[in-house]
Amino acid sequence: MSVLDFWSDHTYRVVFLGTAVIGVVAGCLGAFAYLRKQSLMSDVISHAAFPGTLVAFLAAVLVLGVDGRNMGLLVMGAMVVGAAAVGFAHLITAISPIRVDTAMAISLTLFFGAGMLMMRVISNSGLEGIGGIQDYLFGNASVMTRADLTTSWVVGGIALVTLALCWKEFALRSFDPHHAEVLGFRGKVIDAVMFTSVVVATVIGVKAVGLVLMVAFVVTPPAAARQWTRKLGPMVVLSGIFGGLGSSLGAYLSIAIGDVPTGPVIVLVLFAVFVVSLVCSPQRSVVAAAMRRVRTRRRLRAELLAENREQVRA
Repeated sequence: MSVLDFWSDHTYRVVFLGTAVIGVVAGCLGAFAYLRKQSLMSDVISHAAFPGTLVAFLAAVLVLGVDGRNMGLLVMGAMVVGAAAVGFAHLITAISPIRVDTAMAISLTLFFGAGMLMMRVISNSGLEGIGGIQDYLFGNASVMTRADLTTSWVVGGIALVTLALCWKEFALRSFDPHHAEVLGFRGKVIDAVMFTSVVVATVIGVKAVGLVLMVAFVVTPPAAARQWTRKLGPMVVLSGIFGGLGSSLGAYLSIAIGDVPTGPVIVLVLFAVFVVSLVCSPQRSVVAAAMRRVRTRRRLRAELLAENREQVRA
């Protein structure tokens, strides 16, 4: 399929633009989770988003009497429950000696287990509109609508505006939390805003990519961008570029190749970007590190030989 044929199709355009904005937002905000060594938090959020969407579905059908598959309501439910999962993990670390990685694993399994139980109950309930709700588990970009695209752009835009407005606070909290508190910034408030933004970046892609693969959108672009720069600003921008380009390219390839799911193809493209970055970046790549070791050995060998010559002459 040519690019022109791809772009002339409405469904393909929606998939392309939807996955692109998901990649940009997740890449930019995932950089802060990566720098704070809490990348697993995105996995917690994505798995907690599953029961969140189901709670929103039930509320929409049973309480509001509207279509339970409304993207705005589902994103809202996923955001609330995803934020609750993050807060629960931090609560465990605050009141017990359990480390944060263990707390995140506990939170992930608890919320995901609740989601799977709810999924079984909803599937057997006979409620209207349950068709396609399982797509939030593994994702199905082909069912994205114009309304879904609009919701993703609006919610993602709010997350990026929040990032821009709180840039200094996020940066200080990520690199020097104690200095941030000395300057008068409230650490818990900054953390709440930061991780809420990460929640937004994660949940907007659950319908297109699925909760199982969404973690790759938040983790892989920052890991690739970190290989090319040591500065925060360029890293965040480059991470967003990698996420957007990788997602859009993966969406195009999945459609051009044929009957291939979009989410896994995007993940493979993002992994390819990471591998190229790991091999080809000028400062931190595997090749650059190997060349530095070779130069160091040669210099050390030359110094030892020169020292031995001096001893022989003496």
